[in-house]
Amino acid sequence: MKKIFLSVALIMAIVASSFAQMTKEEEKEWAHKIKSLTPATYKQLVEEKSALEAANLKLKQENDVLKAQVSDLNTKLKEAQAAQEARKQEAATQAPANTMAAKGVVYKVQIGAFKNKDLSKYFDNNKNFSGEVDADGTKKYTLGSFPTYWEADNFKKYLREMGVSDAWVVAYKDGQRVELKDALEGTL
Repeated sequence: MKKIFLSVALIMAIVASSFAQMTKEEEKEWAHKIKSLTPATYKQLVEEKSALEAANLKLKQENDVLKAQVSDLNTKLKEAQAAQEARKQEAATQAPANTMAAKGVVYKVQIGAFKNKDLSKYFDNNKNFSGEVDADGTKKYTLGSFPTYWEADNFKKYLREMGVSDAWVVAYKDGQRVELKDALEGTL
């Protein structure tokens, strides 16, 4: 009996503190609701309140975790955007790779020479694809730029395995085509 009395007293205290803010009609309505409250109903309300408070706390914790994840992802996004912008600026300041203006001796793999095929529109999108035009109008197309003959030769072998049977290694010194033999002998 004491428990019921304490429960009702607690409810009345809570209601009384909220009565100061209620109108007379609201007071009557809540007084009627309190009178109709049974101990089982009160117990159920308290248990529901506890469960809702626990669920609310769990949701707040999940919200905090998600906010931290969003913050981390925003930080990573800003870093990636800054890195991308730096790469763009770096690429803009460097000379295009297909201008054949590399210093020293480099080796490339020529994949074909054509009089009637013009593939130069692909140079801008593919920095390792380049070409040149001979005096007679023959267009020679190369792939890659390798510091050693052996790297270029390995690439040539891969191309031949893929079906580019006319692939061969050519040499360039300071952007100008030179004889492969001279480049390999080091007489340049």
